[in-house]
Formats: sequence, structure tokens, C-alpha cells
Amino acid sequence: MMRRLKKFLIVIASLYVVIFAALYFLQEKMIFIPESLPQDYTYTFKNNFEEIFLNTTDGAKLNALHFKVENPKGVVLYFHGNAGELSRWGIVVQKFVDLQYDVVVMDYRSYGKSVGNLNEKALYSDAQLFYNYLLVRYPEDKIVVYGRSLGTTFATYVASKNNPQRLFLEAPFYNLSEVAGARFPIFPVSWFLKYNFPTNEYLREVKCPIIIFHGTDDYVVDYENSQRLSKVQTKGNLTFVTVPGGSHNELVDSEVYKEILYKTL
Repeated sequence: MMRRLKKFLIVIASLYVVIFAALYFLQEKMIFIPESLPQDYTYTFKNNFEEIFLNTTDGAKLNALHFKVENPKGVVLYFHGNAGELSRWGIVVQKFVDLQYDVVVMDYRSYGKSVGNLNEKALYSDAQLFYNYLLVRYPEDKIVVYGRSLGTTFATYVASKNNPQRLFLEAPFYNLSEVAGARFPIFPVSWFLKYNFPTNEYLREVKCPIIIFHGTDDYVVDYENSQRLSKVQTKGNLTFVTVPGGSHNELVDSEVYKEILYKTL
């Protein structure tokens, strides 16, 4: 009996170590799901746009799309989710163009045509780089920052370091360390996680008006994340919009979302 129990415990311990190691070494692949594009890929969209590349101080080259309309109300700086690339996200942002806003949407390092090594500090720096790009082209009070899912942490970071007109967060997470810890409760995730993405900490420093959208049926980023974020003491006015029955990917199709977005912009 004791021998069987010992073998069983050895198997369990071995599985634990294997899964622990997989979580550590594969964490980037679990957080980021990039899709690459050939450097000569040609984007096509219904609205007028310019393709741009910005170079970073550490040698990365970041690809973005700058949609332009006549007599824009302002400009939206859009930070997308953890999958796809600009041929897809360029379509997603057309709703802002249709509302008479210019839009800049970038691909993160290793996504689409963008190249460069991923790390948390560099991603924040990249986000600020594109905000700076807009600062020399638009009055700051005309810049709207929008983040979706993974992109909400970069949007919140940028809004906390600058003074945009407004910040929108679509299906944000509280911070990655706690989200990962809840998903893998038997592992000390916070000990080895390379990316913390503390959206909650940056949110405290945001001075502009903030609108958070989250669906109650979001099984990718749990609705509870936004409930907790809505309780953070911010320097700007925060509005939390619950989308009943909204899921992670279909939230933007809801009438609640559209009504608030269109009324605000």
C-alpha cells in the first residue's frame, strides 16, 4: 500500500514539475498569439490610410496604419488584442473612421510586419512612441486612447503618463499576475511571470474620463476584472458599462456598447 502511494505521489510531483516548467517556458506563447505578414504585403481598406513604420531605440521596427478623414473630430490611438495583425485590426477600427475620427493602430513586436524582441518594458515604450507620433500631429485634447483586451494595459499606461481627451477600455484585465494566478491556482505564478501588466496600478493615475466596457458572458477575461477596476480610485471620472450577455469577441455588436460609444464620440 505504501509503495503504491509513494509511486502515486512521485507521478503527481513529476506532473506538477512538468506543468510548472511548461508554464514558465511557454508563457510568452500563452500571452501573445502573433501572426506575421510578409514585409511586401499590401493592405487594402475602404477608407483612406497611410502605412507607417516607427523605429525604436533598441532596434525594433513597428508597423502601423494611420487612417485619415477630412475634418476629423479627433484621432483614436487603438491598442488591439493578443491575436491577429493589422489586416484584421484595420477592419475593426473602421467604426471610428465612420464616426469621423482619424485612427492609428499599431502591431506589437513580432505581429504582422513589426519586428523586435518582446518584453514588458519595451511594449510600454512602444505605446508611448505612437502617442508621441500623434502629439506632433494633433492637439492632445483631440487624442482618444482605446484599448481592447491585452491592449488595455498599454492604453491605460499611455493615458496615465499623458493627458488624452478620453480613455476607453474594452474587456480589460485587472492585472496579468492575478488573472494567471486565478487560472492556475496551484502554481506560484507570480514568482515566475515575466509580464505583470498591472492595469489597476496605471488606472489610478489616469486623469481623463474613463469608460470601461465588459460583457457578463466573457469567458476569456472574466467580467470580475472590470468590476474590480471600476472600484479603483482614479484621478479622472470612471464610468463602468456592463453589457448583459456580452462575450469577449461580440461585445462591440451590442446595442449598449454602440449607444455609449456613439454618444461619447
